[in-house]
Amino acid sequence: MSDLQYNSRRSAVVCCNGCVASSQPLASQVGTDILKAGGNAADAAVAMAAVLNVTEPCSTGIGGDAFCLFYDAKSKQVKAVNGSGRAPAALTLDLLHKQGFSSSSPFPVQHGHAVTVPGAAAAWVDTVDRFGSGKLSLTQILQPAVDLAENGYPVQQITALLWNKGAESLLTPKNDHGRDLLVNGRAPTYGEVIRLPYLAQTFRELGTHGKKGFYEGRIAKAIVAAVEKFGGVMTADDLQNHVTTFEDPISTDYRGYRLWEIPPNGHGMAALIALNVLETYDLKQLGANSAEYLHLVIEALKLGFSDTTWYCADPTKVDVPLSTLLSKEYATKRRQLVTNNRAMKNVQKGDLNIGPDTVYFTTADSEGNACSFINSNFMGFGSAIVPEGCGFTLQNRGSGFSLDTVHPNVIAPGKRPYHTIIPAMVTDSNTGDLVMSYGVMGGYMQPQGHVQVLLNMLEFGMNPQQALDQPRICIGGGYGYDESYVSVEDGIPTEAVEGLVDKGHSVRGPLVAADRTLFGKGQAIAVGNFWDQSDNSAQRKAECIYWCGSDPRADGLAIGF
Repeated sequence: MSDLQYNSRRSAVVCCNGCVASSQPLASQVGTDILKAGGNAADAAVAMAAVLNVTEPCSTGIGGDAFCLFYDAKSKQVKAVNGSGRAPAALTLDLLHKQGFSSSSPFPVQHGHAVTVPGAAAAWVDTVDRFGSGKLSLTQILQPAVDLAENGYPVQQITALLWNKGAESLLTPKNDHGRDLLVNGRAPTYGEVIRLPYLAQTFRELGTHGKKGFYEGRIAKAIVAAVEKFGGVMTADDLQNHVTTFEDPISTDYRGYRLWEIPPNGHGMAALIALNVLETYDLKQLGANSAEYLHLVIEALKLGFSDTTWYCADPTKVDVPLSTLLSKEYATKRRQLVTNNRAMKNVQKGDLNIGPDTVYFTTADSEGNACSFINSNFMGFGSAIVPEGCGFTLQNRGSGFSLDTVHPNVIAPGKRPYHTIIPAMVTDSNTGDLVMSYGVMGGYMQPQGHVQVLLNMLEFGMNPQQALDQPRICIGGGYGYDESYVSVEDGIPTEAVEGLVDKGHSVRGPLVAADRTLFGKGQAIAVGNFWDQSDNSAQRKAECIYWCGSDPRADGLAIGF
């Protein structure tokens, strides 16, 4: 789709009673329907997660993982849900070495070993149980997804592109049920109607029986059989023993605003480290997307990733020194590396290989609660392994582990892998009031997107839609962190690109058309207009008006009421 154009403009959606933003119009519509039916931000988010599984199975699904941040308006607290799965109990490094796998020769991404326990189903149920309104049952929340899967829906443009890109992986010889997600053995085209009846049945069972409907019984047996067929060692006990964890999010203050991220095993710490490094620079004076501004952002992100790709791992298995890494004192020491106004070389430590296929979406309700939610298969369709009669693919998050024996993220039984999917939130550092619920999906682009979108607003006075529209940069190419080059998006000024080259950066791009999906697909809901730097902005900042934006790099939209 080299002819894909980005030539429309969007206004920020403004509303008072509630809003949602996602990468798919039907998912956004369902989110507002749930809010209008009496559900809250958490209920709407889970309904949207299920609909996105139906409408974008090439990026997300119940066979993958999920994370969310929930803002409780009454307590003014941000709470984190870690819905990532763990490696099977029998998957040891010794076993992998005996089978001939190593850091230089890892298992394939469509191998059973790449499948960690899917955490999304439990995360959906637990999010509703812990944060939901209590006014809607899980069956009611999942019903719109059931209806779409059973009755069919027309596929959107960007989704059709990604579906076609991953269709071949569904047709490998051992993948007997991959055709359940295709139309006559091929991907659906833009505007073509597809039905996913097996997925509808999966959602019915989850709605009726809760977590037991997924982690025990028919679906669990089908998952174990499918993983075993592809050489994996997952068992019924691995599924039955899975639990969601509720954790304290991590955060840092940036000029009076606090950015909240998921703690490790998620890599949100990269964004926090980068912001700490950038805080003392006069970025506003440099100008949005100038060479000087982009250079500092790139170097700060490199420093963030150099720590994150090494230290980010399952904190129940290894020590992650967050108090040091996120301190302002540490940022001062790291900032000293940005001294000669030239591109830094060789600050990478990690060896991961991460892909950019995910969905991010966000919701806010009339009571002031907000949910920042992200769900992913990992690499497109993930492992592309489809359990019999289930209608979804299994993730391949196990590919996010290191096979290096000394790496903190080395694979181990019951361990969660390094995770790229990270929702974000912003609050007022002084009052604790919600400022924004937002995120940008896309592998290593995610913390980079978090930083760039937030700075567009805080430093350059853009509203959420303008901040998402702004062209972005990405260190490397999305699949694996590679600091040796920087990708730039169409719209970055020519003089800025030339300036980056003069500073020693190897630049790829500007990337155009469908290649722009590298730079992620974000959504944002802001409260008031905190980015407004005019003299008469105080009253409007105090008003509880939602300002919503949706990324033009995706098919979706923001809807408010």
